[in-house]
Amino acid sequence: MAELGVGRPTKRRAGSAVGGLPVADSRPVFTGDAVLGSRCTACRYPSPQQGLPWCPFCYAPVTPERFAVTGTVWSSTVVEIPVGTRRPPFGLAYLDLDDGPRVLVHLAEPVVPGLGTRLRITGTDDGDLVATEERS
Repeated sequence: MAELGVGRPTKRRAGSAVGGLPVADSRPVFTGDAVLGSRCTACRYPSPQQGLPWCPFCYAPVTPERFAVTGTVWSSTVVEIPVGTRRPPFGLAYLDLDDGPRVLVHLAEPVVPGLGTRLRITGTDDGDLVATEERS
């Protein structure tokens, strides 16, 4: 019996970990006091990715930008199935940063914060942003 997936066409590159070409990591970078990304010099569109060659919205040049680590919940859920190395339950939310883009964050607790809840990015877990509810 043939090995599952061998010889099947795929859009994914294997990655350098298994002998393929290096694959760029498009996840946002957290520095402790900022989320690094880029902003368009023409339309001011914010992007959570670094090193973009041009604006994904209007194709004008972009400049590096540092975004706030706080924002409001746009959407959230608790995942009840295993995904990769993560075991359920775990929470995910889209966070609209105060001065920048919308980013996906893992929640420190498996809860569903309400829309508009204030969160603060506090670190990373295996390269993914982690956020907790901001206390006043």
